[in-house]
Amino acid sequence: MTGIHTIDTHYLDRPEIAAAYLIVEGERAAFVDNNTNFAVPRLLAALEEQGLSPDQVEYLIITHVHLDHAGGTSKLAKACPNATVLAHPRAAPHVIDPSKLVASASAVYGEETFRKLYGTIEPVAEERVRVMDDEETLPFGSRELRFLHTRGHANHHFCIVDSASGAIFAGDAFGLVYPMLQGEGTFAFPSTSPTDFEPELARESIRRLVDENPSCIYVTHFGAVTDIETAAEQLIRHLDFAERLRDDAEASDLPDEELEAYCRPRLYDYVAGLLDGHGNLGRNEHVWSHLKLDLDINAQGIAFAANKRRRKARAAEG
Repeated sequence: MTGIHTIDTHYLDRPEIAAAYLIVEGERAAFVDNNTNFAVPRLLAALEEQGLSPDQVEYLIITHVHLDHAGGTSKLAKACPNATVLAHPRAAPHVIDPSKLVASASAVYGEETFRKLYGTIEPVAEERVRVMDDEETLPFGSRELRFLHTRGHANHHFCIVDSASGAIFAGDAFGLVYPMLQGEGTFAFPSTSPTDFEPELARESIRRLVDENPSCIYVTHFGAVTDIETAAEQLIRHLDFAERLRDDAEASDLPDEELEAYCRPRLYDYVAGLLDGHGNLGRNEHVWSHLKLDLDINAQGIAFAANKRRRKARAAEG
């Protein structure tokens, strides 16, 4: 059935954490993001539910190469032999040769945990990878896909505007909008993870998406956002706080290695205040267990950004 289908990848064995999307255009198909190797069977099952086979998949589109978005690319490409991977110019080299990406993630998680989370990530042949430039368009049946480079979360991130639905696939550029937090209205917050978090650029990307006047915005974490103005206002307000926290950490007398510990409780306190004003969710232990990983990664990203600015300042001083 022609249209857009949301696939729950059950990332980390939990529902409604990370989505992939299937675009069906007649007898043609494209995936947007693919999560990890362990999600690939779910993606292929969703394809089968639409009466399509893997050889009818024409495109595997990855918004960026963070592994909860692109970790399953090589396995999915093997399963879909006619598909071309579409990637940002800065992302494509890591799809073709993922060795640096794997080494970096393995160093963070440890090799054993990395394998449990992501499995084995293999190269994708260069001839199967196509770079999409900013504002480049791609005909796909009766629809046209237009690619927008959107920095702030990652410098290798793009979003995709779908002409048929008027929707945008935003990856992480439009924040985290978990269904479990939406009971008292929209609740969105940004992903400020290392190593490319830049609040100024993140705000620009959000405004660019809003200016497209989309019918909805599909985020990876998780699903369709329809109250776009409210979500954008929240995201920008949260980014303002993250920027202040980054600057305070940078200006502090603390050594570089203590900045993450400085940022984490301040971020938790800030979010707790927001949740208390959002149906008293700040008192819900299940909510905190759901958000802990994101908030810890966000604190790490803010501290990393502060340290990066310190390093640049020291280099400028000679």
